[in-house]
Amino acid sequence: MSLNRTQSEAVAHKDGPCMVLAGPGSGKTLTIAKRIEYLITKYKVRPEEILVITFTKYAANEMKERFWQVMGKRGIPVTFGTFHGIYYGILKWAYRLNQENLLTDEEKEALLRQITAQLGFEPAGDLGDERDALKELAAEVGNIKNDCRDIETYESKRYGASRFRELYRLYESEKKKLRKIDFEDMLVMCRELFLKRPDILKKWQEKFGYILVDEFQDVNQAQYDVVRMLAAPEDNLFVVGDDDQSIYGFRGAKPGIMLEFARDYPKARRILLDVNYRSTVHIVKGALRVISHNQERYDKKIRSQKGKGETIHVQEVRDPAAEGNYVLETIREYRDKGIPYEEMAVLYRTSLDARALTESLAKGQVPFIMKEKINSLYDHFIGIDLMSYLHLSQEGCQRRYLLRIANRPKRYLGRDSMEGKVSYESLRNFYCDKAWMIDRIDQLEWDMKMLRDKAPYAAIQYIRKGMGYDGFLREYAVSHKVSVEELMETADEIQQSAKEYRTAEEWFCHVEDYKKTLAEQKAKRWDQTKESGGVSLMTMHGAKGLEYGLVFIIAANEGNTPYRKAKLMEEIEEERRMFYVAMTRAKERLIISYVKEKNGKDLNPSRFVEELLLV
Repeated sequence: MSLNRTQSEAVAHKDGPCMVLAGPGSGKTLTIAKRIEYLITKYKVRPEEILVITFTKYAANEMKERFWQVMGKRGIPVTFGTFHGIYYGILKWAYRLNQENLLTDEEKEALLRQITAQLGFEPAGDLGDERDALKELAAEVGNIKNDCRDIETYESKRYGASRFRELYRLYESEKKKLRKIDFEDMLVMCRELFLKRPDILKKWQEKFGYILVDEFQDVNQAQYDVVRMLAAPEDNLFVVGDDDQSIYGFRGAKPGIMLEFARDYPKARRILLDVNYRSTVHIVKGALRVISHNQERYDKKIRSQKGKGETIHVQEVRDPAAEGNYVLETIREYRDKGIPYEEMAVLYRTSLDARALTESLAKGQVPFIMKEKINSLYDHFIGIDLMSYLHLSQEGCQRRYLLRIANRPKRYLGRDSMEGKVSYESLRNFYCDKAWMIDRIDQLEWDMKMLRDKAPYAAIQYIRKGMGYDGFLREYAVSHKVSVEELMETADEIQQSAKEYRTAEEWFCHVEDYKKTLAEQKAKRWDQTKESGGVSLMTMHGAKGLEYGLVFIIAANEGNTPYRKAKLMEEIEEERRMFYVAMTRAKERLIISYVKEKNGKDLNPSRFVEELLLV
């Protein structure tokens, strides 16, 4: 396991702060493992004094295994752990906490559901989208702690200042009554403990004389504050990361902390691991061309250890269905050339981008595994609504479908009018004294007859434009404070998926097959299946830390990547970092595709594609 010049320099560092900028594929895990070995064997540091922190249990275990491999023996008592695990250990010791004091994600969601109901406002909640809205709310509550923000000055974009503060305070007090702490409390409470009790801080400072932090670009403010206190006063803090791969802004991480490190530790040594052992010259140069457009970053010159390899291929396709077929055919082509499925990955910005692709792969019988469990588009409340309309038109006046769509849009049909066996005639009888209601029921019956013989695509168009369903979605967006653009995009995507089917029955069969495919995916565990054959499908976020011989980046369009919600410079820069992370997963071949039109709208290629093509 020979080291290059800069790796050797990092390994030999002993005392004081040091920041190692480790680009993709630069051998950072080996460098950290060798540095721990060097501290023990060369500088005679006791293993018990060394603390290694990373972000996931998986990464911590991987690092421990790599270190034991380097040392040639197991069981050496260096402490490896995650930020939350280490900080929880400190709290456990200080406050005698145990597993029962931890609030699970499910309990947090249930508590927030109870509080939003108590305060009389819905998080967004109607059927399929309520859970997502509660998750977003939980993340917002968490990030106040991650960022060490003051709730008294915090303003929620979605819920407003006073309503959100009321919700936050109630959440905190209810949690206290339950004698529970949540995930983010572990960071905040540890920070407060060290600030209030210098004697306890001193004990832990004496225990850990040398601290190494992996994936430093992903730290949030609370994590950084605690690790700085732990490392003082000697400041033997060795941090390894890549500001160009900081992509977790949604949970409080920011590359600015890496840039702050140099200001907080002006005498810190800075070392750049400048050799990429993973990717070919074309991939490394192309990725650097894109990321160099970011302003908030350390400038880096990185070279590839491999040959030039194939040029990055950029493909224009007509629409998502054509893109799915293009990827399918290209996968088959490379499979015939001897590249196994498990060496191929398809990356996308959001799970919605995967719909046409997964349908193509399933139809083409190409095995695939999905890192993130995506929900079926057809289980979204819009999907359920539109399919209920079609069922109602095909299968007569069935109560469950009628209940679903009766007031989408508003028809003033009361639930009490739909008791027992229901028909259009029974509805007319119920409202016999209201002529204006009879007109509405007649119209609904007429509309259902109109839908009966239409192909699914045309039927959905009629429901949306002719029956006023799009108007209902606009009202829903306003009342639930959600993006009308996102709701329309979901409706467009569902309508588009129905385009190639001639009858509602055919489309229903396709939807059931697709749901079955996704259910099979959800039943698999990623860590157990990724080696068992199958093309890997995942978001750009999910791809971090992984590598493949052949990588596809699909839907590389403006509005997708960068995502349309990104407006500010720092948001665009994070989107560019995400694209950079996606590009640098590829070892030998990188194929980027974008569509010309989607759901009848013309689209432009992503600015990142244009930056790549600028030479």
